[in-house]
Amino acid sequence: MKTLNDFNFNNKKAIVRVDFNVPLDENFNVTDTTRIDAAKPTIDKILKDGGSVVLMSHLGRPKGIEEKYSLRHILKTIEKAYNKPVKFVSDCIGEDAQGEVNKLEVGEILLLENLRFHSEEEKGDLEFAKKLANFGDIYVNDAFGTAHRAHASTTIIAQFFPNNKCFGILLAKEIESINKVLSNPEKPVTAILGGSKVSSKITVIENILDKVNHLIIGGGMAFTFVKALGGKIGNSICEDDKLELAIEILKKAKDKGVQIHLPVDVIGADSFSNEAKTEVFDVNLIPDGWQGLDAGPKSLVIFDTLLNNSKTILWNGPLGVFEMENFAKGTISLGESIAKATSNGAFSLVGGGDSVAAVKQFGLEEKMSYVSTGGGAMLEMLEGRVLPGIEAILND
Repeated sequence: MKTLNDFNFNNKKAIVRVDFNVPLDENFNVTDTTRIDAAKPTIDKILKDGGSVVLMSHLGRPKGIEEKYSLRHILKTIEKAYNKPVKFVSDCIGEDAQGEVNKLEVGEILLLENLRFHSEEEKGDLEFAKKLANFGDIYVNDAFGTAHRAHASTTIIAQFFPNNKCFGILLAKEIESINKVLSNPEKPVTAILGGSKVSSKITVIENILDKVNHLIIGGGMAFTFVKALGGKIGNSICEDDKLELAIEILKKAKDKGVQIHLPVDVIGADSFSNEAKTEVFDVNLIPDGWQGLDAGPKSLVIFDTLLNNSKTILWNGPLGVFEMENFAKGTISLGESIAKATSNGAFSLVGGGDSVAAVKQFGLEEKMSYVSTGGGAMLEMLEGRVLPGIEAILND
């Protein structure tokens, strides 16, 4: 696996695919700089070697050229994060862009305009990729969040750099962290899968059953399993068409010697609202008119014990509706248990939009071994797929 450290960028231009698809408020201020900050080590290394950097990214889902999706809006944030001026060109291909690239001197950074202003980017167009390839001597992919897309800038471009392509520091760390869980984990391994639907996690469950010793199923998807086992779940969320599948998953897990852990109790609510009346119920005995919105206190004690006896932990998905304060305790408690296990030497990997949002919201991010920057990409890796953006670098 070729990484940044396999190259010296002295007097070289690096064309770097970053993932600067960051959230903006109504005044175009960046509200979360995580992805910009995460690319800094890669850019620092290239500049330190005596190279220059051409940055390319998408932002949002524009239909043609739309000013609100211009990367110009994030220029000041990038300059502040990297503590140096960043040049900008209002297209990502063409004469103006080529002219700015040609003028780029050692130690300088140039940001190209939004790649998705051209439909050829998402189509994986060869000619478009070739034009981008003309901007660099070495291609660096540091955009894990888009590594599962076979777009021009993430995959197709790599073929124009048969011997001069590599993973950036961030993307290499993402691959390494996921491999630490999937390929050679220290046992016992515990995975926590939460969220509302079993259907969105089926392939993940099937792929990780061979790798884990324990699987905690929480969040709304737990109720499909509870109902499948004959429990009364009241008005809790449930995928009735997946009951047989839930039984199949439980059987597969048993055959493979994997212990599945469902919540034993829940915080029930008489409506889907933070102001709802709440009560603790046995997970199998939720009355009609009530719905489970968070894991209960007994469940959290069981999960805490389990996690603190684990050496490798994967967390994808919350235990409850953590966006509502009264139903956030399960997710916070789970995060704190993982943090404690991590401080005692376990390796913990957190991925998926909601889990990442939760660890950030509750100040637990620094207490995890690794927090992934790519939701969809990480899920696809957990499903056992080879991501096109990663494969393109590995193929010579």
